[in-house]
Amino acid sequence: MTRGRLVRTALIFLCFTTFAWLAQTPLAAALVLGIAAGVLAWGVRAPAAPLAPPVMPVAAPATDRTAGLIDAIDDVLLIIEGQHVIHANAAAVALFGADKLDGDVRLALRHPQAAEMLADTNRAPGSAPIELTGIVDQDRHWLLNVRHIGGDFRLVSLRDRTESRLAERMRVDFVANASHELRTPLATILGFIETLGDEGAASDQATRSRFLSIMMGEAKRMQQLVDDLISLSRIEADRFSVPQAIMPLATVVEEVVSVIRTGNGDAANRIMLDLADADALIRADRIQIGQLLHNLIGNAIKYGRAGAPIRIGVKQSAGRIVLTVTDEGEGIAPEHLPRLTERFYRVDAGRSPSVGGTGLGLAIVKHIVERHRATLGIVSTVGQGTTVSVAFPALRSDPVS
Repeated sequence: MTRGRLVRTALIFLCFTTFAWLAQTPLAAALVLGIAAGVLAWGVRAPAAPLAPPVMPVAAPATDRTAGLIDAIDDVLLIIEGQHVIHANAAAVALFGADKLDGDVRLALRHPQAAEMLADTNRAPGSAPIELTGIVDQDRHWLLNVRHIGGDFRLVSLRDRTESRLAERMRVDFVANASHELRTPLATILGFIETLGDEGAASDQATRSRFLSIMMGEAKRMQQLVDDLISLSRIEADRFSVPQAIMPLATVVEEVVSVIRTGNGDAANRIMLDLADADALIRADRIQIGQLLHNLIGNAIKYGRAGAPIRIGVKQSAGRIVLTVTDEGEGIAPEHLPRLTERFYRVDAGRSPSVGGTGLGLAIVKHIVERHRATLGIVSTVGQGTTVSVAFPALRSDPVS
């Protein structure tokens, strides 16, 4: 700052001295005048430059923070101004594609009800969302809501309700199927009881014995259904409890096969064991593994061709203990495979009652497999047969929590 004042004073001194000399002022007087002007200039300070504000860290604009927050939300979210998309979060881009979100929001939301809601710029706060189907995928259910967020800006949200709707449908189907499965044998029993109340039928010993035998079969069918429902409920209740008992899987297989052979003479010659790793150990609930085997082997006997072999294997592969049950039968069409473990789902609804079963066998198997942290696989070829595999985790030395 001192250097700048000195330069300024010198310039003023030279200017005044030169001007006075050119005006034919004596040199001495010109020098005095220049010195006086310089002294005055030295005493006048240049105005101080304003202090620069301290440099502070620059925070991200609120809009940037909002965009980051919206991108982190799983629901589909769009910020629109009028009908123009201002911002779309990652879920929206994944659903619609970036090209459909560059412009009018109605290019993405091609749905009559959605268009009507978006056109209503006076939509009251707190208005109920609407449920839509047919956006991108015909089978998906969405909950659409539009809310004002200030000025001409609105927030459009789409929440995927497909899984909850599927769960609700499964619950309704379960109640309906359970009621049907119980109603059918109950109606049969009631019908025969009324018939036996007739004196003519009651006095005919052969008819009476035949009716009582049918009634007993239907009662056992009801009992099996109730037992399966209770079993399924218990397995679901224990799904977070990992079994801790250590046992050889092959030993349990041999025990169950022995029981089945005893109760089913035809199965004695059909079941073939291939216990390559008979000493392989797993952590398991012995009762549930027995139940799993009864269901899988029972299905192989019922749906395999009469007299065709049923192969049961236990082997260790890639750190897993794999149980396989293979039959030679009609097989299952590919479109049925994903639904086989649903409760009461039947590939052939007309045939299933004739071969018995409650329609809960594979649902029980699935829940037992999940509780044991195993994986279930079903491979089938129409006209050749089906193989069901259960891969258990290899036994570890450290306790499973």
